[in-house]
Amino acid sequence: MSTAKSTGLMRSNKPGEIEEVVWNVENQGTVRQPEDVGKRVATLVRQISLASTSEIDRLTNDLTDLRKKLENRGSRIQNDIVEYAQLSQSAVQLTKIVSDSVAHVKRTSHAPSAKTEVAPPMIPVPDEHT
Repeated sequence: MSTAKSTGLMRSNKPGEIEEVVWNVENQGTVRQPEDVGKRVATLVRQISLASTSEIDRLTNDLTDLRKKLENRGSRIQNDIVEYAQLSQSAVQLTKIVSDSVAHVKRTSHAPSAKTEVAPPMIPVPDEHT
């Protein structure tokens, strides 16, 4: 892409040729060969026209390429956003599962249970008859 190149247009090999012809007509009053002047002006106009249309075609192609890149990047960003939303939702679900599991473990570890109560040990008492 050449977006910086669009400022300069191709000109005739002889810059100012039209101005020269116009100056000759104005200052000399007459031109010896009017057919040659007309042909030169027509050639210069054609060259300027070709240069302008070539520049317009190049700019159009550049803009078309930029549009394609923009559309591709937009699609990629849209897909990235969808993937991020799915990942975020999965992280929220996982966090909820872990939180519920930790809460369940805390409830069961603090609750007294019948199995955990232990009777005090029996101390054997000596028999008096023996």
